[in-house]
Amino acid sequence: MTTSFINLSTYFFIFFFLSSALLHFNQCYAKGKNPSYSLVLSLTQTKTSLTIPKSSYNLVKKNSETLDIREPLREVRDGYLISLNIGTPPQIIQVYMDTGSDLTWVPCGNLSFDCIDCDDYRDHKLMSSFSPSFSSSSYRDLCGSSSCIDIHSSDNPFDQCTIAGCSLNSLLKGTCSRPCPSFAYTYGEGIVSGTLTRDTLRVHGTSSNPNSIREVPKFVFGCVGTTYREPIGIVGFGKGPLSLPSQLGFLQKGFSHCFLPFKFANNPNISSPLVVGDQAISFKENFQFTPMLKSPMYPNFYYIGLEAITVGNGATTQVPLTLREFDSLGNGGMLIDSGTTYTHLPEPFYSNLLTALRSSINYPRAEDIEARTGFDLCYRLPCPNNNLNSLVTDDFPSITFHFLNNVSLVLPNGNDFYAMGAPRNSTVVKCLLFQSMEDSEEGPAGIFGNFQQQNVEVVYDLEKERIGFQTTDCASAATSQGLHKT
Repeated sequence: MTTSFINLSTYFFIFFFLSSALLHFNQCYAKGKNPSYSLVLSLTQTKTSLTIPKSSYNLVKKNSETLDIREPLREVRDGYLISLNIGTPPQIIQVYMDTGSDLTWVPCGNLSFDCIDCDDYRDHKLMSSFSPSFSSSSYRDLCGSSSCIDIHSSDNPFDQCTIAGCSLNSLLKGTCSRPCPSFAYTYGEGIVSGTLTRDTLRVHGTSSNPNSIREVPKFVFGCVGTTYREPIGIVGFGKGPLSLPSQLGFLQKGFSHCFLPFKFANNPNISSPLVVGDQAISFKENFQFTPMLKSPMYPNFYYIGLEAITVGNGATTQVPLTLREFDSLGNGGMLIDSGTTYTHLPEPFYSNLLTALRSSINYPRAEDIEARTGFDLCYRLPCPNNNLNSLVTDDFPSITFHFLNNVSLVLPNGNDFYAMGAPRNSTVVKCLLFQSMEDSEEGPAGIFGNFQQQNVEVVYDLEKERIGFQTTDCASAATSQGLHKT
């Protein structure tokens, strides 16, 4: 999920989008509809936020002792959903977990929520939306709050509230009582428009009582009425002040997740474990840790340094320096991102990796599938009786990522090539789920996506500024944590 920048023509589109979106949103925010609870299906891909908060305000007062939380992540085809419990009485909204952005936002207005240019998602039903008028604890954020300044981060973050009628004196003192103006938040290919809202969030604790609930009053999130190509909400797990870990007081601790494989997608009986707090980073002596790299331009994102990739037992291929270093503008490094499905690598390194794989694989190519799916390497494998379970081994070479600090992660079986459909005529087609990075000198040089993180426990140790990896049977981990209904 690469960070992209907006060209002139896109600015004209955004202007017209916002003109109609903000008017539409103000109408739907006032009306209020009954919450909807329909089924969520998968999207094609989620995107990385371009909004870069400039400072590190504390949005809420942190307790001296912050209790850990554990939340289940439901897997869909392209990402992992977390259920947000917001409002009084509670409304449940399923949104994507995204380590590549900060803002948490939910669709607002039920039937009045509008997703522009979402034909690609026509078959994907909206799980639920939030109706602020049905929550007695919901209210719009004010210009005097630091979160309002953060969501409108620009060369002059006071501009929007000045236009809204706040005096400079009240802005500097943080006392302006006017509503925080509507915002636009930009992703790689999408935009969301809404108002900054506060309400009570409820999360699950990790105590001996599995039903323990912690209330977080005045949680800040975007109440979004109109989007462009973004039909489902997002909870941001970045390091910025608007992110969920920041608002819950965990930026000096950390979190961990263990993503289930794709075969569990849309299975309601099992969830991926997500742990936030001390338990996420404790007792990890057997993990391999690589340092978090600090981008001067994108300080709220999680970067790691890639040194090399090995295919099978062959020679190790050195990667370009841009995958472990930043230039003077802060571009480069490898972004690790739960909101991007596939790993992206820059050219010509990506093509060199494809060449190494082709020379190591003897199965016949499925070029017709490549043309139809857009993936670059697809192969036809024998599958006796059209039973994938009979495919004991696929003989694909292993792929090992070598990160800084001598960390070597061998991708678990199935994290590289994946079946494109059910077997037919005793044959199954598997494709490499890597992609070429878009040709751009701005943003990250590569992305480590969530598909390659399956069956790997990933630890974000924010206290020691490092990221840890350990291959794990995430289904067994889910069972041990009571997240598998039998």
